[in-house]
Amino acid sequence: MNASSKSSSKLGLDSDLISEARKAASGIADSLDTFVRLRSTIAVERTTLRLMGIDGVNADQVPLPNIVCDALVDADCLEHGAADFLIRAMDATGLEPQAIAEKVSNGEIKVEEFTTHECDLQGLGRRFASKSVDRIQRNVDKRNDYLDKSEKKSTPLHYVIVATGNIYEDAVQARTAAIQGADIVAVIRSTGQSLLDYVPYGPTIEGFGGTYATQENFKIVREALDDVGEELGRYIRLCNYCSGLCMPEIAAMGAIERLDVMLNDALYGILFRDINPERTFIDQYFSRMINAFAGVIINTGEDNYLTTADAVDAAHTVLASQFLNEQIAFRSGLRTEQLGLGHAMEMNPNIENGFLLELAQAEMAREIFPGAPLKYMPPTKYMTGNIFKGHLQDALFNLIGAWTNQGIQLLGMMTEAMHTPHMSDRYLALENAQYVMNNVRNLGEEIMYKPDGMIQKRAQSVLGDALKLLSKVESEGLFQTLEDGVFADVKRPRNGGRGQDGVFLRSARYFNPIEDQFRERLSL
Repeated sequence: MNASSKSSSKLGLDSDLISEARKAASGIADSLDTFVRLRSTIAVERTTLRLMGIDGVNADQVPLPNIVCDALVDADCLEHGAADFLIRAMDATGLEPQAIAEKVSNGEIKVEEFTTHECDLQGLGRRFASKSVDRIQRNVDKRNDYLDKSEKKSTPLHYVIVATGNIYEDAVQARTAAIQGADIVAVIRSTGQSLLDYVPYGPTIEGFGGTYATQENFKIVREALDDVGEELGRYIRLCNYCSGLCMPEIAAMGAIERLDVMLNDALYGILFRDINPERTFIDQYFSRMINAFAGVIINTGEDNYLTTADAVDAAHTVLASQFLNEQIAFRSGLRTEQLGLGHAMEMNPNIENGFLLELAQAEMAREIFPGAPLKYMPPTKYMTGNIFKGHLQDALFNLIGAWTNQGIQLLGMMTEAMHTPHMSDRYLALENAQYVMNNVRNLGEEIMYKPDGMIQKRAQSVLGDALKLLSKVESEGLFQTLEDGVFADVKRPRNGGRGQDGVFLRSARYFNPIEDQFRERLSL
């Protein structure tokens, strides 16, 4: 081992090993990219229609993007892309996308009648797609303007959740959280929404464990946070989850309504929601392209691995997945500053020196991904309902977050494992974080780690094991690794899970001007 390659590392990490791990992850990402570019999914096509202006539902509450795509499936022409039909139909009829979708829904238009209509497909598609993508650009500009005028906050940013099921109550709680000091507010989705192959429509007032992700719900909370943010003189970021069978559609709705942070990770859907691996990697590619252009910070789901696997034994799988998510994200145009790579404080609190092991993991992530706004998740697995002990666990979590300068800190609640947090619980969590972080703000700059001590050795061991795992994945293939249950101790077959019937190979004439616009503007 070259001593000079370790000299600049507080943890004594070998930069050559980090480079080897990143190279292996890059090879895996290249292989996945080759697979994805040949294919599309019904969710990608529905997303394209949404971005081109189709919205709403029919009398039976079936979304119009679903109706048009299902009609294209029945006509055996979805392989050409939903935009191929839409642009031809627009040219032939002179109608706008919404009107065409409504006529497809009521039977006045048969999609097969337009599949061979001759027109300037490329020119019309480019002009129409430019208008759609420009709409997103205006949201990016508006966010940047807000941020330029906003009070600057030290990291980690304080991230809290609301999850009442009623969007109007969520808006009230989101405002309250902002007043109490939250920097990011996430509206948690209703349990099971990731398994729905359609997006509910309109405002919703019922949900279980959360509130449905709909475009109208996004709009309602965005407006509430903008209002309170202007009162407070700071921009409050809004977060939701674009994962599951409608991953790219929710990314598009978030881009349209100016969400700022999105959970966006195929591995999460594969491992914890049994979404078909092929389907969700393709969906992830397009959704991340949308998020990249929209200036959204994505959150990845490595923290969830430690809810099913042991935090000590499986630490290297978290790091390996972070390397993978970084490289896969780059292929969709995401920048380093948009990568909220996930990890969590899930050490068993009864382990001797568990704090040191957790500190090693957090410091290692910060050192290996110095420009990424790392998303650090609180203790949940070993929260027992003892609110006093829980508050102490959260305080230690906040200490590590500030010490290692994490980017986004999802604040722990002392009532975790008891109930959905009340506003008072959220206040105490914010007070805890503010107190701890203010008092140790520059601690990390003052601390050096004992050479060859427990913290350094732990980090070096995890890095070495992560490199071995990535080399194995590169050799055997990502799909095979998932079948073997390497991540989170969960096995997922390539041909199993929900949604594979929505995957198809692109035809030679496949056309998606929205994707083309993103590629051009992101220089992909």
